[in-house]
Amino acid sequence: MATATINLSPAVAAYPLLEHYFAALNQGDYSTAAHLFTENGVLYPPFESGIVGPAAIAAYLGREALGMKLYPKTVHPLTTGQTQTLEVRGRVQALIFQVNVRWLFEVGPEDKLQSVTVELLASLEELLHLRPQ
Repeated sequence: MATATINLSPAVAAYPLLEHYFAALNQGDYSTAAHLFTENGVLYPPFESGIVGPAAIAAYLGREALGMKLYPKTVHPLTTGQTQTLEVRGRVQALIFQVNVRWLFEVGPEDKLQSVTVELLASLEELLHLRPQ
């Protein structure tokens, strides 16, 4: 089955690691996305504890991100130096809903992801509508 390519914003394309991460997720290549993390890298999904390590992250994404498309729009460096923090804002389209999202990327000196925090940017009322009935 062919997958549609999603054009990432020029802001994201300026950061090859972020571009690779979002492209892999949008193609359903969760293993590739997970292996962009360090061995002790952590994915912090909304409302859940951190998922540690590439194997656990790949398994989690395979269960939870299936069919989602990520549309990052803006990138703002929050810190620089040995470890860089990047804030990305955009939206996620799932099979039955769409929500605005903020991602916080901690990028280590080896250009690997130390952590990714995913925050939903929605009101409580909007979040309640996302719950399965």
